[in-house]
Amino acid sequence: MSVNSFGHVFRFTTWGESHGPAIGAVVDGCPPGLALAEADIQPWLDKRRPGTSRFTTQRREPDQVRILSGVFEGRTTGTPISLMIENVDQRSKDYSEVALAYRPGHADYAYDAKYGFRDYRGGGRSSARETASRVAAGAVARLVIPQVRIRGWVEAIGGDAIDYAAFDDATIDANPFFCPDPAAAERWEALVDGARKAGSSLGAVVACEAVGVPAGWGAPLYAKLDAELAHAVMGINAVKGVEIGDGFAAAALTGEANADAMRPGDDGPTFLANHAGGIAGGIATGQPIRLRAAFKPTSSILTAVPTIDRDGQAAEIATKGRHDPCVGIRGVPVVEAMMALVLADQALLHRAQCS
Repeated sequence: MSVNSFGHVFRFTTWGESHGPAIGAVVDGCPPGLALAEADIQPWLDKRRPGTSRFTTQRREPDQVRILSGVFEGRTTGTPISLMIENVDQRSKDYSEVALAYRPGHADYAYDAKYGFRDYRGGGRSSARETASRVAAGAVARLVIPQVRIRGWVEAIGGDAIDYAAFDDATIDANPFFCPDPAAAERWEALVDGARKAGSSLGAVVACEAVGVPAGWGAPLYAKLDAELAHAVMGINAVKGVEIGDGFAAAALTGEANADAMRPGDDGPTFLANHAGGIAGGIATGQPIRLRAAFKPTSSILTAVPTIDRDGQAAEIATKGRHDPCVGIRGVPVVEAMMALVLADQALLHRAQCS
């Protein structure tokens, strides 16, 4: 079977293909009575929208969302919320060569191996175009957890990382890279331009933080908050690794160095560190929840690479069309959305058991 849904209580299903007439999401389990209009969703889609700078794909999609159901007189009804985003700038002819040969690093061969045929136009369901549906669903999820502030940024591109000593939250939305370090953003302009002009691409690391998550959300075993977040973020196109808190760096620490020591506070404990990323035993501690996601370089590149065709014969392929030279840049609002979707789901699960 194909799994196109995610979540337990707050659950969403995405539908549509990159070059079909539209894509969208159906959100189920949203509490009734929340104020919701298309204007609440559109700003988040605009952050992910293609063609906003020369550093992203030049596909021109307005990504205007329409709410088709689940809202009456400006408020959610508790029934499924159907969201639709029309595709208006497809160029399927750009993929004529992809119909004959597989793009290495893409899902072309894997899809063919599973289904026996595939939609080669932009990758169909494997296209990052699908993530717009997740961002739309994530905008609804944010309304369920208004006390939580979710913020993502690009931490590194092509191995060139920001300087956290220069971190400035106000600059994240002031440059095309969602970069909190102005000096790094300036370096990345030349870096990404160079990859684009060379017909290549670059990977990136995206960081995301949620502040205001109360202690207690999550579960100790099969719905661990960190496991749910890892599941959600690993399901994003091009993500090949997820770290919670210190992640792999924790393996190099001693027990005392890794411990998030506590002292008495006015309203619960005061933590002296946050190596665990705000989650202990699968349950939120009340500290900021922090994660990082590694995005691989875009697989659709203009540089010719060796491959095989559908008959198993040797070939070469260079992907035509309009593609992100660094897909991780537009991955920031997608990571934020998946964080919101998991936290909304966990908030409702917690309320159901521990209200």
